[in-house]
Amino acid sequence: MVKVNTTSSNKSISAAKTKIYLMCFIALLTTGCYSVKKSVERSYPNSKDIHWPEDYKPEESKFFVHNEIYIDASPETVWSILIKADEWEDYYEGASNLRLSNGTDGRLSENSVFTWKTMGLDFTSSIKEFEPPNRLSWESDNKSIRGYHTWLIIPTKNGSKLITSEAQHGFMTFLQKMFVPHKLERLHDDWLTHHYPRSGK
Repeated sequence: MVKVNTTSSNKSISAAKTKIYLMCFIALLTTGCYSVKKSVERSYPNSKDIHWPEDYKPEESKFFVHNEIYIDASPETVWSILIKADEWEDYYEGASNLRLSNGTDGRLSENSVFTWKTMGLDFTSSIKEFEPPNRLSWESDNKSIRGYHTWLIIPTKNGSKLITSEAQHGFMTFLQKMFVPHKLERLHDDWLTHHYPRSGK
């Protein structure tokens, strides 16, 4: 009589199943079949007005968010508030441990580099575009994700239209889409609405 080791057999089957599940999961990640689509994604509002670097064009990005608001304040006023990086933590939930590596007045400048924690990760961000009072952009880098965050301030009849968009690349974008697809969009919306007076356009 041949004695079959059922314990070893069950372990082998379990290991094989785990391997198959893992392969399927990786396939989903690489194809993006699981990704959550939002109405704004793939429409890229105002993108033609933003100076995107070639590597961060929204249509080529792995993750993209867009927010905008009409504000009852001039572009100069909006700009003066926006560049006060040392005050972001006072009203923006998504910013903590922010440190400017250059400059002493807490304001961003065209050569600013800052470290901070956002979306639960530590980043080093460098200013890439600084054109008062209309354009501000920075590139953020982390070993698992990198992004390009841009701000566009457009004058209107009653004040300003403030637009912020972010394009991202990196492995963590897959997990972001799966588990917190709307978190960054919500945080950016809070950033806009908690510190600026809304306008009737």
